[in-house]
Amino acid sequence: MASSFFRGGFLYLVLILTVRLMGKRQVGQMEPSEFVVTMLMADLVSIPMDDPSVPLSRGLLPMAAVLGTELLLSVLSMDFIKLRRLLCGKPVILIENGRLIQRNLRRTRITADELRGHLRIKEVMDINTVQYAILETNGELSVFLWPRFQSATVEQSGLKPDAQSLPVTLVEDGQLLRQNLLRSGKDEMWVRRQLQRRNSSLRQTYLMTVDGTGKIFWLPKEK
Repeated sequence: MASSFFRGGFLYLVLILTVRLMGKRQVGQMEPSEFVVTMLMADLVSIPMDDPSVPLSRGLLPMAAVLGTELLLSVLSMDFIKLRRLLCGKPVILIENGRLIQRNLRRTRITADELRGHLRIKEVMDINTVQYAILETNGELSVFLWPRFQSATVEQSGLKPDAQSLPVTLVEDGQLLRQNLLRSGKDEMWVRRQLQRRNSSLRQTYLMTVDGTGKIFWLPKEK
């Protein structure tokens, strides 16, 4: 029992490390080659996990071979366009200048109803407002509206928005993140003074952030 528990936990950590080495992508954003590698890894892990009599090397060595091949192909595909297109494919234009490219729909096996469903996900109800629709290599649909149907930008509206900067988290779930203090230009005494003004403390704070303009966001813990 203890051996099975150890093997399961160890293989889980190995699988997490493997996915991390492949890069930070969600399942829906994976290229075809990355999705295949993920499925292979899951199958290879199950071999020594299901049968305690099987050595761990029976799963680890094939996983290392698959991961090494994936990383090597990823590096090579950055330099060789033909290899990249072979492994990942290339984007397909489904709508061009408002015209539906039916042959590309048939080639990608996407029906008109499925296309309209993808457009609704992008909050596009009228297909006539679409100038370009491109099916990306990860299966996502990029949609570009005709300029007259696009929302006006701040620059086009003649407005002058306030400057903004990325907030830095100083306190999270009652813990002071000291590594972020230097980045924010603050110190621990400043944080405690801000909390005292809110009649609070580190232990009572769930989240506290500050941005480059000095704007503070503070959220207390729920009682």
